[in-house]
Amino acid sequence: MNIPTNHPRYRSLMTREALSEMVDKGLVTQTGLISHGRGEAFDYLMGERSLPSSLRAERAAAAYLLRAKNPVVCVNGNAAALDPGNLISLAREVPAKIEVNIFHRTEKRMELLISHMEENGAEGVLGRDPDARIPGLDSDRALCTRTGIYDSDVILVPIEDGDRAKALADMGKTVISIDLNPLSRTSKAATVSISDEMTRALENIIGAVREMKGRHEIIEETITAFSNENNRKEAVEEICSALRNEMKGGA
Repeated sequence: MNIPTNHPRYRSLMTREALSEMVDKGLVTQTGLISHGRGEAFDYLMGERSLPSSLRAERAAAAYLLRAKNPVVCVNGNAAALDPGNLISLAREVPAKIEVNIFHRTEKRMELLISHMEENGAEGVLGRDPDARIPGLDSDRALCTRTGIYDSDVILVPIEDGDRAKALADMGKTVISIDLNPLSRTSKAATVSISDEMTRALENIIGAVREMKGRHEIIEETITAFSNENNRKEAVEEICSALRNEMKGGA
């Protein structure tokens, strides 16, 4: 499509086009499009911006990643299609490992996704040769690598579907989720629930990582001060407040 750059929904329409192309290439599933649309609806409610609660969670995420002994950035089809560059940049800044892990798994699709990440500059991407399983999962999402997801202590799961987030939390891991819906199963299961659009979230986390790197007291203070339960409640309140203000403005 030839979408005018001054179109009020330009970025959203370009993202949809990109995801549609990735479906044709086999990187994203058709159900992934449904998942994206559901998340995008929450972004509308947030005013397509990072809320104060989002920024607090993103800062906490950076602190946990910096304190981790074996941090992992987990990548699924939608995440790889939407913003491979910032996923790779974050992994380099921490530094953290990258592992591809998907629900609709075939060897061909895994190779497509890993190659896509490598073509965008990622090195040492894990996932081709799983040698461990996440306990409590019956789907192919249980397949993982021991040096990556299985032995990780802190794991970032952008655009998650809930069951794996809970399984990882049950393993005792610090789970950082990026999910626009603060009421989703993923957000409820995570240690740090980031309710924000993925690119904005990644950019904010990268900025916080750069700011806090090597500042151990600030890292510990940030983690200690953060309450995920309270922050999720604040995210819901901020969305409701934005809706009330919108209704007043349109009255």
